[in-house]
Amino acid sequence: MTVWELPGIFFVLFSRSFAPASRLPLLVAGLLGVAPALIAQNALPPPSQSQSALQQAIQQNPGLADVLRQRLSQSGMTPDQIRARLQASGYPPSLLDAYLGGAPAPGQQTAAPGGQELAAIQALGLPPIRVQVESLPVDTGLVAATSHAGVTRHSPVFGVDVFRRTTTQFLPLLAGPVPPDYRLGPGDNLVLIITGEIEFAYALPVTREGFILIPQLGQVYVTNLTLDQLRDLLYVRLGRVYSGVKRGPDATTRFDISVANVRANQVYVVGEVEQPGAYQISSLGTLLTALYAAGGVTERADMRGVEVRRRKQLVATFDLYDYLLRGNTDNDVRLETGDVVFVPLHGVRAQVTGAVTRPAIYELKRGETLVDLLRASGGFRADAALRRLAIYRILPMADRGPGPFPRAVVDLPLAKPGSTPGGPSAPGAGEINGVIVPAVPVEDGDSIVVDAVPALESTLYVAIAGMIEKPGPYPFREGMTLRDLVLLGRGPQVGASLKEAEIARLPEDRSKGQLAHTIRVPLDSTYLFERDSAGRYVGARGLAFAASGAPEVPLEPFDNVLILRQPQFELQRTIEITGEVLYPGTYSLTSKDERLADLINRAGGLTTQAYPEGVRFVRQVNSVGRIDVDLTHALHDPTSPSNIALRPGDSVHVPEYQPSVKVGGAVNSPGSVLWKQGHDLGYYVGAAGGFSYKADKARVSVRYANGAVRTRHKTLVFSTSPEPGPGSEVFVPAKDTTRGTNFVVLFGAIAQVLASVLTIALVATKL
Repeated sequence: MTVWELPGIFFVLFSRSFAPASRLPLLVAGLLGVAPALIAQNALPPPSQSQSALQQAIQQNPGLADVLRQRLSQSGMTPDQIRARLQASGYPPSLLDAYLGGAPAPGQQTAAPGGQELAAIQALGLPPIRVQVESLPVDTGLVAATSHAGVTRHSPVFGVDVFRRTTTQFLPLLAGPVPPDYRLGPGDNLVLIITGEIEFAYALPVTREGFILIPQLGQVYVTNLTLDQLRDLLYVRLGRVYSGVKRGPDATTRFDISVANVRANQVYVVGEVEQPGAYQISSLGTLLTALYAAGGVTERADMRGVEVRRRKQLVATFDLYDYLLRGNTDNDVRLETGDVVFVPLHGVRAQVTGAVTRPAIYELKRGETLVDLLRASGGFRADAALRRLAIYRILPMADRGPGPFPRAVVDLPLAKPGSTPGGPSAPGAGEINGVIVPAVPVEDGDSIVVDAVPALESTLYVAIAGMIEKPGPYPFREGMTLRDLVLLGRGPQVGASLKEAEIARLPEDRSKGQLAHTIRVPLDSTYLFERDSAGRYVGARGLAFAASGAPEVPLEPFDNVLILRQPQFELQRTIEITGEVLYPGTYSLTSKDERLADLINRAGGLTTQAYPEGVRFVRQVNSVGRIDVDLTHALHDPTSPSNIALRPGDSVHVPEYQPSVKVGGAVNSPGSVLWKQGHDLGYYVGAAGGFSYKADKARVSVRYANGAVRTRHKTLVFSTSPEPGPGSEVFVPAKDTTRGTNFVVLFGAIAQVLASVLTIALVATKL
């Protein structure tokens, strides 16, 4: 038990693991001067549970509204004083208006107070209200199935895995009213609330002998009474003490009796369950509650006939398939103290595999047939063959022959409605998924296999490839034509040749190693299916084909059809030209041999500001990249190699003439220098302030306007320097100061060179 004190509220939590004798009665009686039971001080529940636990506590105590009204009336404060104190404490002044004044009129009911109303009691200087609630164990939802090598094993027996959970909340809810047929007994806690001329609230535990003790009234025997029967009894007994208690609208005193806390029953669960033994469950618990508490049934259990025995009498038999398959719990009886739930061993079982919705091992009751078994498995899947099924049956010992063959196969044909196997009026036959299944008896150990439709590659098919919208294999049917296959392939693609198609067919004679023989069949324009309302083809232009008249071509199984491409058919090729031309943009090539000069002419030629030496030509095909071309030669000499043939995706950029050279990097004054014809690299570096102290003079590079890059090469004897052009950039890199000169290696190399020279000189003098 756990006590939890919110502002103005004592909140008592009880664990389900405690015995029923440790459960405390509702502490509302403490409000009226009745000494409360002991409250143990344990750990506080986590704050995240406060709202849900408080709401559950309020739902379990329906008389809190009357108790709150009585507490306010006995406080000695006027309604105005109560409102003033609430406002001073930060509460709405009208928070408790519904509970000020007398009892509500007949037929009216005041809403149950919430946590804010109960917490406001302390702000008025009144003692806190004490309520209790029983907490349920947390449902982790983990499946407690046996595992091997870290892999969870699911039971092949239908229904066993439903009960395999580490914990469960398949327990009756403690909040809300008890069912109308609930019968009281020892251990129940009742609440009697009297309002009107007198106002009292009593917590009334039912004793072991079945009595409740009401002050000024005495003992009342309540065992096996429902609440309605107890109310009828209290009208008589209370009417003798309180004259205002009577039925009808003229009653001046009213009462209400409710169950605040239900008792716990001790039941026994034995037989084929995971954890046989005695269990304490709520008196609202049923047979299913006991099975969940015992960890569920084993794979050996009889789930078609779970028994409930009470005082040596069989009171109920429950078919778990009604619950698992149909959600029917009509025979799920409520248990009483001393009841025995017995799960016997299973009876006739059969396994269903193959193309059914729920393959598993199922149990059959006496008189059930193959029809009932297939319906329990959920019926046939969409890919079921629905022509016949096989029953693998264990032969009796006397019928077994020599060798390891203890089974026989019963081939069972299925039929369409109206042609039932065994005659049109075969008794017990049933329709499942549009086929008639005969009522064949099922024996223990049978294995029913429902065949599935084979995969496409395992059946008769035809295939289509080439210039078709949706190539691939398609199921073959009798009488199928080439037009049907083209329609399945969603028609020819743009550029398809409709003059003829090629069909590769299986050869009749394979003696010479033939794999296939091909035939050409004629087509016509009627194979183009995209047409407008007038019947005209809607699509790209192409070669002219015959309008109609091609004969229908029947197909054979495993034919491969190839739709050919029109010769030389291609969609438009586009290239892009930008920069200093009259009409820049994206152009479509008119032929495969169109060249750079042709493109410049189509774009209107170069402008007066164009710099043809700086043209940048980039090719995307095969990621070729930039190509150096001489646009001036290409324009003046069409046979020049620079007049390159164009390809799709090419881009041409003709820059504007820039009469300057940009100098950057390790120079003293980076910037642009006016270009002068005939001046070398040193002139432009000098115009930019010369090399800085950290310049790497041997690796100076020049990037020209067309994107080409050339680097200065300098040795002990020779030196080559690129000459900058208009619009180019000169870059002077800096030396790598992180790497010093290795003089040991340098001197060693010099020594080796000198030794070699001396050796050669000595040899020469001796000759």
